[in-house]
Amino acid sequence: MSSQGDATTTDKNVEMWKIKRLIKSLQAARGAGTSMISLIIPPKDQISRVTRMLADEYGTASNIKSRVNRLSVLSAITSTQQRLKLYTKVPPNGLVVYCGTIITDEGKEKKVNISFEPFRPINTSLYLCDNKFHTEALQELLESDSRFGFIVMDGNGTLFGTLSGNTREILHKLSVELPKKHGRGGQSALRFARLREESRHNYVRKVAELAVQCFITQDKVNVTGLILAGSADFKAVLSTSDVFDGRLQAKVLKLVDVSYGGENGFNQAIELSGEVLSNVKFVQEKKLIQQYFDEISLDTGKYCFGIDDTLKALDLGAVHTLIIFENLDMNRIVVKNQAGEETVLHLTPEQEKDRSVFMDPSTGQEMEVVDKMSLLEWFTEHYKEFGAVLEFVTNRSQEGAQFVKGFGGIGGLLRYKVNFEQMEYDSDEYF
Repeated sequence: MSSQGDATTTDKNVEMWKIKRLIKSLQAARGAGTSMISLIIPPKDQISRVTRMLADEYGTASNIKSRVNRLSVLSAITSTQQRLKLYTKVPPNGLVVYCGTIITDEGKEKKVNISFEPFRPINTSLYLCDNKFHTEALQELLESDSRFGFIVMDGNGTLFGTLSGNTREILHKLSVELPKKHGRGGQSALRFARLREESRHNYVRKVAELAVQCFITQDKVNVTGLILAGSADFKAVLSTSDVFDGRLQAKVLKLVDVSYGGENGFNQAIELSGEVLSNVKFVQEKKLIQQYFDEISLDTGKYCFGIDDTLKALDLGAVHTLIIFENLDMNRIVVKNQAGEETVLHLTPEQEKDRSVFMDPSTGQEMEVVDKMSLLEWFTEHYKEFGAVLEFVTNRSQEGAQFVKGFGGIGGLLRYKVNFEQMEYDSDEYF
């Protein structure tokens, strides 16, 4: 089950990396005039409404004075309309469309037409015609890809909710009538106190049961972390209670004091726990790289670094987790010599400038480049074939920066020990 969980988080990581790369290329693009359209349609919206709006825009744009600008805007609106015809309804997570004519580095004009469904719901509605693409809403998608659970608990009831990015969802609400403290004397006071304790205990038990229903699916916790919020001491009682599931207890990130219950308390809890939530991704990354460094310091041999060793280990099926710096600047180039034999080269843009690397050592002729793509892109497409899990890391943490500088930003944790020196020796002997 865990490998399946790993696979879904990896797919998410790959989706996020692709969007990051898309944002980078869109931000760098500049167009002539205001002919670049950014269109974002939120889920549950109607394609027909957007089509009508574009038709109105087309009418307005026909009045633009400058001929060149008018034609480019009209052409961009037409391409956007054509793109929308491919969809009968808005996909479940919304739709993002970028259309326009950009000017390439060589000064030529190039048409761009991109449409995709984001990997999670995008709660923004946007239509802008400008001389650049607007990617702010996509940035928000990346900010926090994790889903966090919230339990807001007080004497009147409990709310179970989740937060993912800027999308909040209420899963369940429970309201209770708890007996108040009883102040009249006599022996009944003890009996009332006992009844009160019992009903409070039953309430905590009920909340613990519901928490399992909301936050555990197929025996696996479905949120990255849990925040317990409330105005009384119920949250503390719940977090230490025996009836609260151990798997959820391990995921509690913070206890938050809020002044309200229900939805207002939920909103207040989100505001108060912002810092904790933003650090989670950072903490996970540090943990992963620390685990990698531990393997090296213990000299277990269950690690690899550098492009050559990592690819050898991947071919053996030995890599369990492939760790790559998300901005690794390296290309995978397939070259062919005159005899028709293909060789794969992994080069940085600097190394590519040196033409001698493309020479065939046996004939001295320059080899033909058959295929060239970013190494990162190649990994995102092929990592599953090697049975590995792909993790992207940044250089923002101290460990991350050390991994990028010291190990070239590429490495892996292995399933078993591999002797790379032995492999080199064997292959030389073979030649």
